[in-house]
Amino acid sequence: MPRPYASGVVPASADAVWEVVRAFDGLPSWHPAIATSEVVSGAEGQVGAVRRLTLGDGGVVVERLLTLDDVDRSYTYAFDGPDSNPFGVRRYVSTVRIAPVTDTGHAFVEWWSEYDAEAADEAKLDELFAGGVYGGGIATLRERFS
Repeated sequence: MPRPYASGVVPASADAVWEVVRAFDGLPSWHPAIATSEVVSGAEGQVGAVRRLTLGDGGVVVERLLTLDDVDRSYTYAFDGPDSNPFGVRRYVSTVRIAPVTDTGHAFVEWWSEYDAEAADEAKLDELFAGGVYGGGIATLRERFS
């Protein structure tokens, strides 16, 4: 099972970065690939809530919030069914986590997923998720707080 991963250091406190990242419906405010987000079921920050993301290229992704942990500064979400993404991914579960870098006071941001897709598509999807989605989001957070 593929497990794309990206991480980076953001020059702000873990709490300050978490304040931005925590909003399940807030991706358009900090991620360059997300044009719009709308909670279509449940309530913002409520486990079980479903968001509908429109990507910059017009693609649509529907995701369900599985866990939200303010102490660990993390949340886990999943594509909401096999027809909920334009990537041909059958199952996808992803986590974003913000931890303090204790010697600098900065934030360590990790983002990863596990997914099921056709084996021939895995290398392309790993690059898209790790480099484009997770790495792109972390880079934007770094720029935002610089």
